[in-house]
Amino acid sequence: MLGRAAVCCFLWLLPAVAGDWNPRLAAQYLDTRQKEWFEWPTANANAKPCISCHTGMTYLLARPELRRALGEASPTAYETGLLASLRTRVDKREPPAGPGLGVETIFAARFLGTPEAMDRLWALQIKDGAGKGAWNWFSLELEPWEVSDSRFYGAAVAAMSLRPADQSRPEARELVAYLQREQASQPLHNRLMLLWASTRFAAILQPADRRAIIEQVWKAQQPDGSWTNHALGPFAHHAAAPEGKGSNAYMTAFATYVMQQAGGDSENPKLARAVAWLRGHQDAESGAWLAVSMNKEFPAGSQQSKFMSDAATGFAVLALLGNQ
Repeated sequence: MLGRAAVCCFLWLLPAVAGDWNPRLAAQYLDTRQKEWFEWPTANANAKPCISCHTGMTYLLARPELRRALGEASPTAYETGLLASLRTRVDKREPPAGPGLGVETIFAARFLGTPEAMDRLWALQIKDGAGKGAWNWFSLELEPWEVSDSRFYGAAVAAMSLRPADQSRPEARELVAYLQREQASQPLHNRLMLLWASTRFAAILQPADRRAIIEQVWKAQQPDGSWTNHALGPFAHHAAAPEGKGSNAYMTAFATYVMQQAGGDSENPKLARAVAWLRGHQDAESGAWLAVSMNKEFPAGSQQSKFMSDAATGFAVLALLGNQ
């Protein structure tokens, strides 16, 4: 058998072949997208790139795993740049009610985990009202990360950042109460994030609810192993959105990875079909797993036209590297 180091070298040399995927080409796509993101004025206030759910968060999750698989010696300039952006703003507290600050605070806790980042997380937690226990989050009628329900998605991401010592804090109990109170009304996409977070903070999800999510995810899977946008909803209808009734690379990649993290057996034929679908759907030219916006038709080649592909590629990489 090949050792891990030999496998990594083999992955580096492996060209794209029919029915398989090319890790090097995926890394190239993700790095190119970060170069574009760092140069896009809209994403750069004061030359500090923001950390988006679709392009930044998924890069910080997936690129270190690709780096290890490809035998790269050090983080990319974009990994260090995104983390530096979070560090430079970790003491920013005004305006405290701003949704952007809530998103930034959660990502700083998730990716930095420093005492300063955790202190700010607790300081900005909502203390009363319907959102008690959660954090402010963008609600811009942009599926699937910036709608009214997305505050729940963000709270689940925050739950992933809590170390065992944090999980006994009174604030953590408020977070658990919020997630348990709101989970039944959430789209399956957001409950998948809750399922993933529960692999690090088990108390946020009751065993019966965990089983129900897993059962619903498998029931929603297509015969070919994929998932559609509709399957992980419900989502609002957007008349200007491109046609999206068929298999969706982002939904498939996200569902596959979370089901792996939740203890999915690699011998499970449903999980095997999902992984096989991902292996067969990397774009041979760009290296991406292509997906379109759920909100509107954007001009070809524009930043916005690539957001869903960024997220799809990040989670596809994570799922496939977990199955090497």
